[in-house]
Amino acid sequence: MTAQPVHPHEPGEPRVPRTIDGIADALGGARRMEFYREIGRAQAGSELEHVLATWWGQAMLDTDPQRERIIAAAEEGTLRTVTLDEVVRRRRAGGGEMPGE
Repeated sequence: MTAQPVHPHEPGEPRVPRTIDGIADALGGARRMEFYREIGRAQAGSELEHVLATWWGQAMLDTDPQRERIIAAAEEGTLRTVTLDEVVRRRRAGGGEMPGE
């Protein structure tokens, strides 16, 4: 028996590049156009970063092979969640830095 990755992609590379083109390519039709409208209205800096972060999350969910299961679990209230403290602990345990450190 061999293990296969749940989300096959290059190690260290996100499934959706966190760029305007990467996000747009992952979105379809009307959602892509709404993304472009929001990007076009966003001011450079934190506002643009917020739009990119929001839509990147949507693009990641849209391209997730387990998308339907995740949405169903969220709607049913059975989606596994963790506290922010747990996220920070795991990130530090994995050698990652937290913003501002």
